[in-house]
Amino acid sequence: MKRWLVAAIVLVLGKARRAARVPERERIVPPGPPDRGGELAVFWLLIAAAVCAVGFPVVYAVDPPHQTQFLGLSLGLALAFLAATSVLIGKRLVVTEHLEEDYGVPEHPTEQEAVEQLVEESGDRFTRKRLIVAGAGAAGAALGVALITPAASLGPVFHMDPFFRTPWRRGRLLVDEDGRPFLADDVEEEAFYTAFPQGADREQMGAPVVVVRLPRGELDLPPERRGWAPGGIVAYSKICTHAGCAIALYRKPTFRPTQPRPALICPCHYSTFDPARAGAVIFGPAGRPLPQLPLAVDATGHLRAAGNFSGAVGPSWWGVRNRQPHA
Repeated sequence: MKRWLVAAIVLVLGKARRAARVPERERIVPPGPPDRGGELAVFWLLIAAAVCAVGFPVVYAVDPPHQTQFLGLSLGLALAFLAATSVLIGKRLVVTEHLEEDYGVPEHPTEQEAVEQLVEESGDRFTRKRLIVAGAGAAGAALGVALITPAASLGPVFHMDPFFRTPWRRGRLLVDEDGRPFLADDVEEEAFYTAFPQGADREQMGAPVVVVRLPRGELDLPPERRGWAPGGIVAYSKICTHAGCAIALYRKPTFRPTQPRPALICPCHYSTFDPARAGAVIFGPAGRPLPQLPLAVDATGHLRAAGNFSGAVGPSWWGVRNRQPHA
C-alpha cells in the first residue's frame, strides 16, 4: 500500500510540474466573457428547429387538409430556426478577430498551428458545450428524419386501410352512374359497364367495378369461383393493379389471329387483363390479376354482390397482395 501511495503522489506531482513548465500561449483572439443567455437562446432555437422538423413526418402521417402547405411550413420553420441559430452564434458566442489584411495560405506548420489556435480560442465563450451539442443533435436528427420522410411516397406506409376496406358486401346492389340498379338481362356481350355499390361513397378506391358479359363456354375461372359469374357476367375492380389508374377500355376480338380473347385495358401503361380467366394479366406491367367481385342475380333480376373482392384493390406495392379485403 505504501508503494502504491508513493507512486500516485509522484505521478500527480510530475504532471503538475510538467503543466507548470508549459508556457501559456499568446492569444490571437482577444478573450470574451461567457454569454450564458446567448447559449440558452441557441439551445432553445435548436429545440424549436427540432420540433418543427418532427412536425414534417407527423403532418405526412396524419394527412390533414392542405397537407402540402403544412409540410412546407414545418420544414421552412425548421430551416429558419437553424439560420437564426447560426446568426446568433456568430454574433454572440464566437469571438470576432479584426484584421487589417487577409490570412495567408497555411503552408507551414506554424501557420497551421495558428489557425488551430484561432479556432480553439474563438469558442472560449461556450460554457455549456454539452447542452449545445445535445440541441444540435436533436435538430440534426429531426431534420434528417424529415428529409427522408418523402421516401415513404414510394409505397403506402401510413394509410394502408383504403387498400383493404371496400364498400362491397353480400347483397349490395350494383348501380350505374345515375344510381339505377343493373338488370342482368340488360348486360350485353361485347359491351363494357362501370358499376358502383348502391348507397356507398363512390370515391373509395374499392367502389368502382367493371362489368362485362362473356359466353359461358369461354369462361375459365378457378373452381372456387364457378358461381361468381351468373349468366356469364363477371365484375372486376376498376383500379389497375399496376399504378392505380382506371380500367377504361374493353377490347372485343375483331381479328382472331392477333386478338383471340376479350380484354380489359388500362390506357395509361397498357396493362391488359383477361376477364374470362379471372382477370389474369395478358400484357403490360401489372403484377397481379384484377380482383374479382362475386355476383348474384336476385329474384327481381338485379345484379348484386355475392361477397367481397377476391384480393386487395389497387397497385401491387409490398404487402398489398398479402392481405385480404374487408367490408
